[in-house]
Amino acid sequence: MTTVIIILCLQLPKMKISYMYHEKSNSPTENSFLKTEYERSCQPKTHIFFLKTHKTGSSTIINILFRYGDSRNMTFALPRISNSFFYPKYFSPESVKGFSGKSNQAFHIMCHHMRFQLSEVEKVMPNDTFYFTILRNPIPLMESSFSYFKSFKIFQSPKSLEDFLNNSVKYYKEDIAGSHLAKNIMAFDLGFNNNGRESAKHFKLTIQAVETMFDLVLISDYFDESLVILKDRLCWTLDDVLSIPLNIRSNDTKKPLTLETQDKIKNWNQLDWHLYNHFNKTFWNHVKRYGNKRMEREVEELRKKRTEISQICLQGEADPETIHDRSLKPFQSGIAKIRGYNLKLGLKEAEEHLCRKLVTPELPYTERLLKKQYTNSPTSKPLSKNVKQLKPRNKNGAE
Repeated sequence: MTTVIIILCLQLPKMKISYMYHEKSNSPTENSFLKTEYERSCQPKTHIFFLKTHKTGSSTIINILFRYGDSRNMTFALPRISNSFFYPKYFSPESVKGFSGKSNQAFHIMCHHMRFQLSEVEKVMPNDTFYFTILRNPIPLMESSFSYFKSFKIFQSPKSLEDFLNNSVKYYKEDIAGSHLAKNIMAFDLGFNNNGRESAKHFKLTIQAVETMFDLVLISDYFDESLVILKDRLCWTLDDVLSIPLNIRSNDTKKPLTLETQDKIKNWNQLDWHLYNHFNKTFWNHVKRYGNKRMEREVEELRKKRTEISQICLQGEADPETIHDRSLKPFQSGIAKIRGYNLKLGLKEAEEHLCRKLVTPELPYTERLLKKQYTNSPTSKPLSKNVKQLKPRNKNGAE
């Protein structure tokens, strides 16, 4: 593990400013309503990389990026095949549709699933790209993963999450399809060995590597606060990060966890637990520097806007079998029931256009972007029909 991280850091063509350095802020104090010089002069960032981690609210973030780039005719780095960059293999530029290797100035936004490898991403994205990702408390994350990925071999035999944790020696094998989904999944997505050594030294090295590679790490458990910080760092507006929660699991497929089970999840996912704890602390340093009262005001305003747009657009949340428009049905996986939305009837054309984009799932929106960017060239088969990539398969091809 030490070797992997050191190599990863040494290979960086350019050292990204550390997360802790970015904690330094020119934001106004809580009692100030005046814009700072930074706020008046900052320009919206247009080169953006988002590492989409699993079961962390990333589907909502990616929809924000889709809509922002789509409305401004930005160019997306899209997967050549399926809806991921050959995940769970390490990312390589060859997985990007339209990438020639001659120039890295063509793409504005990159945000589909991958196993992160900074040196390879930098071959695709411009030098001034803003890198960010999102983490989640590993306890609810693993409960969600067990439900969502139940169809993968790694989770097929255990009768319950408790059974898996109590008998991990029996059930967990690194060569079983989907094993990366069952232990330290966030560390795996970030490009680290999810089965590496468990020591304070290695946890520290991993954290330092993430701080070096990413400009910002959001926390899913404080989603609205994260959107406000993201808005500020990208020099966007609240309207730019306005969103409707996507890929929401029905409550009837959620299971409360005992304190004993929660402790076992922490012990099983120690690397993820240390990553989460560290970046949860640094996130609240962001909030403090942003201004607690200022944050409260903007979160309240964001939630008010979300309520208003929901009342305009939506009939409400709906189970998948009751969603009338097939293009708005979210992908279903495992034993989880993923809810979606029905649009209100009688919307005006402009309203319908906006409302539809707000709740379009990742697969159909990706199809839309592919058609928009590559109408005059051969495209991948429609993702909604090519669902093979979302079903369990061998270790080098699982979703």
